[in-house]
Amino acid sequence: MGRKIEQVTMLHPADSPLATGPDGPGGGVTPTILMVDDHPDIRRLLRVALGNTFRIIEAESGVDALAAIQREHPRLVLLDVMMPGELDGLQVLDAIRADPSHRDTVVAMLSARGQAQDNDSARCRGADAYFVKPFSPLQVVCWVKDKLKQSETRLGLKETP
Repeated sequence: MGRKIEQVTMLHPADSPLATGPDGPGGGVTPTILMVDDHPDIRRLLRVALGNTFRIIEAESGVDALAAIQREHPRLVLLDVMMPGELDGLQVLDAIRADPSHRDTVVAMLSARGQAQDNDSARCRGADAYFVKPFSPLQVVCWVKDKLKQSETRLGLKETP
């Protein structure tokens, strides 16, 4: 795919709350973030850290994640790598990248696997970032805000005061 993975250690906190912009077909809504993790504590931690700036939806499996992506068109997905069931996070990432209607969806992988080959595999499949658990929630939030601002600029979306 040629997508460059972000260095998650090079983050800059956002100066102001992220502006709103279209997420998908409806447009003009607060950015939607899909959190996919089979551990409710991880989802809760991220939900609290992200606050009320975003519309947050959750899924606990790869199958549920793909259904939510088709239904909700999130601008960003925080995706656990290892999940039980039919699809793991890397398979979900492959499906996202294979669908032209989701090519601009930003995806960060979350994983307990911190080996270089795991990071490289995610990068080759089109991940925008790879956070190793336990991660800093503040680091994830700063990355999310920065990445969505970049996305808004690239897509020509306007910030609202």
